[in-house]
Amino acid sequence: MEGGSPDQQSIGSGTKRSSVSSGGSRPSHNQKEFLRRFIDSEILVANLKDWFESISGKTAHKKPAFDVPFELIELQKFDYALEGVSFRQLIRMPSAVYASSTSDAVEANAYLAIEDFLHASVKGLWDAFWGQGGPLPFSVACLYGANLKFYPAEKAIARGKLGGLCATAVMLKNPRHPHGKWDHILELALLRPDIGSLALESDQQISLSLLGEAVFFALHMLLSRSLSRLSHKVSPNTVYVLLVDSQYGGVVKVEGDVNKLEFDVNNVYECAAEWVINHSTIAVSPIDRIWNKLGNANWGDIGTLQLLFATFNSITQVAGIPKHSVEDLAADHSSRIQSRRLERQLGDDTIVNGNGLYRFQQRSVSPEIVEVHEESPIQVDESENMMKLEVGSVLWLEDSNWQKGYQIKEVFTNGELQHYVAFHLEDPGKNLFLYVGSHPSQLEPAWEDMNLWYQVQRQTKVLTIMKQKGLSSKYLPQLSASGRIIHPGQCRRPSSGGNCDHPWCGTPILVTSPVGEPVATMVNNGRLGSEEIIRCCHDCLAALSVASFVGIRHGDIRPENLIWVRSNLRNPYFVLIGWGHAILEERDRPAMNLHFSSTYALQEGKLCSASDAESLVYLLYFISGGDMPDLDSVEGALQWRETSWSRRMIQQKLGEVSAVLKAFADYVDSLCGTPYPMDYDIWLRRLKRHIRDEDHGKEIGTSG
Repeated sequence: MEGGSPDQQSIGSGTKRSSVSSGGSRPSHNQKEFLRRFIDSEILVANLKDWFESISGKTAHKKPAFDVPFELIELQKFDYALEGVSFRQLIRMPSAVYASSTSDAVEANAYLAIEDFLHASVKGLWDAFWGQGGPLPFSVACLYGANLKFYPAEKAIARGKLGGLCATAVMLKNPRHPHGKWDHILELALLRPDIGSLALESDQQISLSLLGEAVFFALHMLLSRSLSRLSHKVSPNTVYVLLVDSQYGGVVKVEGDVNKLEFDVNNVYECAAEWVINHSTIAVSPIDRIWNKLGNANWGDIGTLQLLFATFNSITQVAGIPKHSVEDLAADHSSRIQSRRLERQLGDDTIVNGNGLYRFQQRSVSPEIVEVHEESPIQVDESENMMKLEVGSVLWLEDSNWQKGYQIKEVFTNGELQHYVAFHLEDPGKNLFLYVGSHPSQLEPAWEDMNLWYQVQRQTKVLTIMKQKGLSSKYLPQLSASGRIIHPGQCRRPSSGGNCDHPWCGTPILVTSPVGEPVATMVNNGRLGSEEIIRCCHDCLAALSVASFVGIRHGDIRPENLIWVRSNLRNPYFVLIGWGHAILEERDRPAMNLHFSSTYALQEGKLCSASDAESLVYLLYFISGGDMPDLDSVEGALQWRETSWSRRMIQQKLGEVSAVLKAFADYVDSLCGTPYPMDYDIWLRRLKRHIRDEDHGKEIGTSG
């Protein structure tokens, strides 16, 4: 990087393998000239007017014209992670920046306040998640529109430039460029009048002029990055622009590859508009309150969380995956609640669940009297009012107005989660997997319950979509039933819906087939030979191939999500289970596993076309007896992958099992980080030739 300090150079350096940097090819003269002429946001807005009105008209009174940049569940995780983080905005935001009586002094204070808000945000996030010590490698400054240079707000105001300020930027520090460089910008904030009131008048949709201005600045940042030597480690084609007034704010996310932009220097704004319409993805958050009437930021509210999460993602683009992940910090949530309970010295009459959250409080009636259906011998722990399913327990499920009973035969523990082998009371000869979710409390779910949510509710959604789309394969789990538990005693569920006050009411249940032995258990017992490993590769690829017909990717391939099924078929086979983290659409995120996630998933938080296949290679390496090191960070995991591939350790180990597996690993390595799709058919045929398989029955089928 040009003109950077040592800290900046470490932040800007890209990873060696599967790294995606903006501006992959040498920039042309046309690109530079295009950017030089791209200076007027109003012309771009005019070129986007018809498009904006058309999509706004199509979605009127139905849903917003644009998707949101962040899901509520992402913000909830982030909220838990920020519980121990301190943010201090010292300069208060004036309460009426754009009122009729506004003076230059008030507007100046507003720019000072937004600058201090961004500084407090960046410092708090950097210390909490990256925590590398030393000086903060970022700065905050205001953009002066006349010369597109950046100045600290105090200096700009002192030099009489207040009227020309048009944005505030978070950027990398660079002593050689005191007025800033556009390719060093992490994110921009636009301070504009009456964002909150205008959004309320238009059903939370921001105006064309404001959105167009945000898109203009976003594209300007993307173009600058494409001409830069600075390497963005994560999502280089994504930019966040914050929109704020004196009380409210929101986020605009713009994503797209500027290499697809036609650099016609004689039609700059027409080409830019064409790129926005056809080659970009725009997401707009709801407009929510940021500052209270005293000018203090509401750090824990959803409006401020959206801005903070955008800033967090912007820092990640240049600093890489944080030392302390969101998941790591959020996992401390339950321990904090337990500490709070100890501080308050709560008595035994307050019942909490395993995560420390209040769930059920004893009534004045005797706790020794519990009404239980005779046909439901589920164990009830009267001291905790918690459901404990054991071998022999019978559980009743309400499924589409039908009641189904299941008896537990075995209990499996997968890490911190449990699932069960059960049978339907009307068909005791067929074993099924049964998953019990977390209670849908009106309180926010504890962080540990998120894993249960993925295992039960999210996986139910994915399997339901597969069933609706007619996917049928013996290598995929099949949805047998899903619904809510029927708890002991009388249910006093309100007629309007919801749940009664019983601690089990509404608990979700998922039932799937077939049942098999976890591969992790087989590996521990040393019961996988070369033929089983080749069959494992074939069967997993077959499952991924079928799911890819409807654009579904797994996103969580690991030994715990693979089972070995023995049935009446002549040959046993593998089934890929655990589809709770499956990718259904672009905004979904895969599970993160230091040993089995793909390189692209660890770097970008997304899957490329070969990510599932790369995870499968790591799984094959593991079950073949490959050495899996202890990993405690994303950086360490990426380094292990780079070393293993560059030294061909993975290919050599798989080559000891079969030459076809070694060739498959080489093929996957050539695809990693590229947009090229997997050729499933050719590898299924090659692997099939190495399997002694007498069962030629139907393996894959789709309908409707």
